[in-house]
Amino acid sequence: MDNGESSYRRFLDGDESAFGELLDMYSEKLIFFINRYVRNVAVAQELSEDVFVELLIHKRRYNFKTSLKTYVFTIAHNKAVDYIRKCSKHPECAFEYIENESDRRNLEDEFLRKERERELHRAIDKLNDDYNTVLHLIYFEEMSYEQTGRVMKKSRKQIENLAYRARQALKKELEKEAKLP
Repeated sequence: MDNGESSYRRFLDGDESAFGELLDMYSEKLIFFINRYVRNVAVAQELSEDVFVELLIHKRRYNFKTSLKTYVFTIAHNKAVDYIRKCSKHPECAFEYIENESDRRNLEDEFLRKERERELHRAIDKLNDDYNTVLHLIYFEEMSYEQTGRVMKKSRKQIENLAYRARQALKKELEKEAKLP
């Protein structure tokens, strides 16, 4: 599986429909990933669009040394972190995107159809941001430890340790929820 590299090569060669394939491939996944940081679907949609704008504006920046998926999720991570930083300095920015939020579908409902999945995601959301991110990238986006490390700017060993601790924390959280009446 090339994770969109062939589509991106075609796009670079002038095939505009290839970019649409990339949108189809990554759009919802990016929204879901970014939403884990910003906790606002409308903002996550806007930021995911910014990721694709970045790909359009800086076409040649991607060098095919890593997977396209890793590259795209790294951009998304950076956009989310930048947004959070901006909002910490200017709290009113959190209200910029809320205007049309009621008109938009809640994408998490599409991903979380089964009750067990709901419990899992609620438990993951209670974990700290690093645990949350590492679990999402490894298990939902099926990234390798190396790819996850690149996105999170950590070494493979750090990711291995972080993933282990995240799984332990998730297990405890699920056990805690199971004990609730």
